[in-house]
Amino acid sequence: MSTLYMIVGTLIALGVLVTFHEFGHFWVARRCGVRVLRFSVGFGTPLLRWYDRQGTEFVIAAIPLGGYVKMLDEREVEVPPEQLEQSFNRKSVRQRIAIVAAGPIANFLLALLFFWLVAMLGSLQVRPVIGAVEDGSLAAAAGLQVGQEIVAVNDEPTTGWAAVNLQLVRRLGESGPLPITVREQGSTVGTPRQIELVDWLQGVDEPDPIAALGIRPWRPALEPVLAQLDPEGPAKAAGLQAGDRILALNERSLDDWQQLVDRVRAMPGQRVSLLIERQGRQRELSLTLSARGEGEARSGYLGAGVEGGEWPPEMLREISFGPLEAVGEALSRTWAMSLLTLDSLKKMLFGELSVKNLSGPITIAKVAGASAESGLGDFLTFLAYLSISLGVLNLLPIPVLDGGHLLFYLVEWARGRPLPERVQGWGMQIGISLVIGVMLLALVNDLSRL
Repeated sequence: MSTLYMIVGTLIALGVLVTFHEFGHFWVARRCGVRVLRFSVGFGTPLLRWYDRQGTEFVIAAIPLGGYVKMLDEREVEVPPEQLEQSFNRKSVRQRIAIVAAGPIANFLLALLFFWLVAMLGSLQVRPVIGAVEDGSLAAAAGLQVGQEIVAVNDEPTTGWAAVNLQLVRRLGESGPLPITVREQGSTVGTPRQIELVDWLQGVDEPDPIAALGIRPWRPALEPVLAQLDPEGPAKAAGLQAGDRILALNERSLDDWQQLVDRVRAMPGQRVSLLIERQGRQRELSLTLSARGEGEARSGYLGAGVEGGEWPPEMLREISFGPLEAVGEALSRTWAMSLLTLDSLKKMLFGELSVKNLSGPITIAKVAGASAESGLGDFLTFLAYLSISLGVLNLLPIPVLDGGHLLFYLVEWARGRPLPERVQGWGMQIGISLVIGVMLLALVNDLSRL
């Protein structure tokens, strides 16, 4: 079923986002009097084709990794004299800027719509209560304690762990004070704490900000009884089965599943012994743990899971908004995610954030499938994040992208005449090289995660 969710989720995500982006270009071009020759979702061999009353060809093509709007342009084809006024290159600089900017703007509007719907649908969030604090960690040095609820990070309210993580991600690679407000159990008053960051997680691959502070979220205790096994994992290869209870790891007894998780993560690639109970009988097994990640992010992997426990009602919080309140929430989330995307790109450029955090089509497909399987709210949130990323990336001043075209038109507006075609050609070649390079890097990252 997960594979089906991944395929359907990816097709819906790409189809919706690409169609909306290209429709932005199409809609504004039509209102500026430009003749649109083709509106294509996807590349390659057309699967479906039809025409509207104005002669525009609409195409759904075989490769769903983008799309384009082809407009009448004297620089590309010979234009009959009677259609010259409908040519894109004959339009004013302001009109061309509006047409090119309309695609990314459409993505931001789509994200607003999705966040608005998510805000009204509401979500059930786990209160960010600290379950454990690692000795000698940044959190311990700041005085954070078990049982405290994190109510604000970076002076921004946090209603759940997702909000905590988002605020921490904003500080990756940075130095300086990190303000955190906590509240004791049964109290209504927040207590400020401050964590001092120094090049925090700079260059770390796939950072885990919450764990890096030395915090473990509170979770209901789970018995170490296996319910799931990775077919390619060490547990399956060693003969472990669903229903096995793990009693000890390396002769150290286990009280709950989280203890096992913590110990396994601390021993990547090591040989370990397990004491298990199966059908009332105990036996010992040996296996070598796999390793995931690199550098400081390297951790052990057993390839087994347990059934989730039930959360106490007092640890859950229902968050929802009315139609008008949801507009403000959607604007706030769209703005915050746009700034975070830009900031992350800047940090990658200056080496504060590892470029291995770039994701390509494989990761997008996996996340699309997981969010679609998780529920409508999670899938809409994923679509909103992806739409914002598409909008921000397309506005970068790189020739080939919408932002590169906007840069050329702004220079033309300032100079009173366009840049020489030779200069634009050089820019396009550089832009193509950059885009291909980034796409290859993202694909390599995807493959390494597999």
